[in-house]
Amino acid sequence: VFGRDGCIKAVGQADVIRNQFSEAMFERIIDCSGKCVLPGLVDAHTHPVWAGDRVHEFAMKLAGASYMEIHQAGGGIHFTVEHTQKATEDELFSSFQHRLGCMLRAGSTLVECKSGYGLNLETELKMLRVIERARKSMDIGISSTYCGAHGVPKGKTATEATDDIINNHLPKLKELKLSGEIHVNNIDVFCEKGVFDLESTRRILQAGKDIGLQINFHGDELHPMKSAELGAELGARAISHLEEVTDEGIEAMARAKCAAVLLPTTAYMLRLKQPQARKMLEEGVIVALGSDFNPNAYCFSMPMVMHLACVNMKMSMNEALAAATINAAYALGKSDTHGSLEVGKQGDLLIINSSRWEHLIYQFGGHETLVNYVIVKGKVIYENKRCETMSSY
Repeated sequence: VFGRDGCIKAVGQADVIRNQFSEAMFERIIDCSGKCVLPGLVDAHTHPVWAGDRVHEFAMKLAGASYMEIHQAGGGIHFTVEHTQKATEDELFSSFQHRLGCMLRAGSTLVECKSGYGLNLETELKMLRVIERARKSMDIGISSTYCGAHGVPKGKTATEATDDIINNHLPKLKELKLSGEIHVNNIDVFCEKGVFDLESTRRILQAGKDIGLQINFHGDELHPMKSAELGAELGARAISHLEEVTDEGIEAMARAKCAAVLLPTTAYMLRLKQPQARKMLEEGVIVALGSDFNPNAYCFSMPMVMHLACVNMKMSMNEALAAATINAAYALGKSDTHGSLEVGKQGDLLIINSSRWEHLIYQFGGHETLVNYVIVKGKVIYENKRCETMSSY
C-alpha cells in the first residue's frame, strides 16, 4: 500500500492488508494474482551521458586488442571525450533520456549516473547539467557522480590533471552545489596504471570528500593498485570493478563497510578475470552490482547483470537480487529510503509476470515480457501490456 507521498504505508499478507484498509479509498488497485512483487532494481554504476558510438572497437576487442591498447591508440575514453565535447547539451540530454527509459523498462528505478567524458571543466559541467535536468524532469531516481578524473586529458600529465581538478573543477562544483544549480552525490576517480596513480587518486578523493561528496570510485580493475586499501582508509562508500583486488584489500573493505560494486558485464566483454564475489561475500563485504552501461559495455538490463553475476561470479540468485537492490542502494548511500519493500521507504517496485521471482534472473534477456509494471514513488511509470497476453513460461 502506497500513500499519496509516494512512500510505502503497509506490506504484508493480502487478507491482513484488506482488513487494515477496509475503510480506505484508493486511486488504483493492481491485481497481482499469480505475479511477483519485488523492490525496484538499483543500478550502482553507469556512464550514460555521452556522444559518439564505439561499435567499431568491439571488433578490435574480438580480434584481441586489450582495453589499454585501444585507449593508447586514441580510442576508448578519448574517442568518446572528443565526441561528447562537441555535442550540445540538448543532444546529450535526448540520448540520455532514451537510455534511462530503456533502463527503467528493464526494472531499474534508481541509477547512479557519472560524468567523465569531458575531462575539461566546461564539458564536465555540461554533463552534470544534463544529469541534473533528468533528475528534475524524469521519474527514475538518479544518484549523480562527478567523474572528471576518468582519464588524463590529452596534453596534460596526471599530476597536472589532478591539480586542475582540485584547484578549478571542485571549487566550481562546490559553488554550483551551494547555489542549488547542480546536485552531485559522489566523487569518482579511475585509479589505474597509466591513468591516475594511488597518490593522485588520494588527493582528488579527499578534496571531493572535503566538499561533501561521497567517495565512490573505480579501483583495482586492470592492475592491483591497492585501491581497496585506500578506499577503506578514506571512508569510501563504494569501490567499483575490483577484478585485481588483493586479499588485504577485501579484508579492509569488509572492516570499513565499504561496498564492492561488481560489474559482470565489463569482465565478460573485456574477457577479464572475474571479480572474486564468493570470497568477498564470505569475508563479509557488502557486494552490490552495476551494469557499467557505457560505450564499452552497452547493457541497460540489471536482470542480465544478475544472470551474469550468478553464472560467471558464482553468486546465488538471492545474493544477486540483494546486490541489485538493497546493497546497491547502500553503495549510493540510499539504503534508508530505497532497495527494499519496507514501511516508510520510497514506493519503488516491480511487478513481474511470474509467480516465481527467480524468473527475472533465470530468463537471460527475458525482461521484455517479464517486467509487467514499474512503479516509482507509488506511481505506475511503465505498464507492459504484452504481459497480459503472454505467459512468462
